[in-house]
Amino acid sequence: MYLGKVVGRLWATVKNANMQGQRLLIVQPLSPELKPSGKRLVCADWTGAGAGELVYWCRGRESSFAFLPDEVTTDTTIVAIVDSVRVERRGDAPAPAPGGPENGARLHPGKRRE
Repeated sequence: MYLGKVVGRLWATVKNANMQGQRLLIVQPLSPELKPSGKRLVCADWTGAGAGELVYWCRGRESSFAFLPDEVTTDTTIVAIVDSVRVERRGDAPAPAPGGPENGARLHPGKRRE
């Protein structure tokens, strides 16, 4: 799974019947330090993410699992909206995130908007 930032939206009037009603968003992949890391791509959106949001996305066969039991033909899917990211530098002692889990990353699955 990968980090990314929603930078746009795509509309398609003609598409696979299983994609009817699915939102398609343009995502800029990011490094753990939140710097752009690669070409922008189109992701199906399971979470209801909006422009400018930091998201967690997956690719490959697993990207269709978010939509089960429906089969959606997709290669990339946004599966979570990220609340915060903390990257520790080498040699730094880990410290618990305030109000969050031990690793400092707090994710929520979002609410799928119909």
